[in-house]
Amino acid sequence: MTNKKNEAYKTISEVAELLNLVDQNTGKISTHTLRFWEKEFKQIKPKIFAGNRRYYDNQSIEILKKIKFLLKDKGMTIKGVKKHLLSDDSKLDETTNISINTKNILKSKLSKISKIIKELKK
Repeated sequence: MTNKKNEAYKTISEVAELLNLVDQNTGKISTHTLRFWEKEFKQIKPKIFAGNRRYYDNQSIEILKKIKFLLKDKGMTIKGVKKHLLSDDSKLDETTNISINTKNILKSKLSKISKIIKELKK
């Protein structure tokens, strides 16, 4: 892949390579998966220039990473991923891959446990 600045648009081939979308039979980069996801998920909006060449910005790439994670790693269906992307807690924490809503619930429970421990120590 070429050494572009992080802010630059990336071609469909570069994004497919970045996401490691490889055809199992041929070993070649699988750009058709991105085109399919583009049709299925309205959140993906590449810039399309002359000759129907697609260019993806960082926001679209992050959404594609999330879609790939949910479909391939978590085993969700396309319908499930669509619902997840439309929900309020769809933003994933990049380091832990848990939703922000879940993270807030955990913080709240830890705070309660901490208070209970302090009370027990008294």
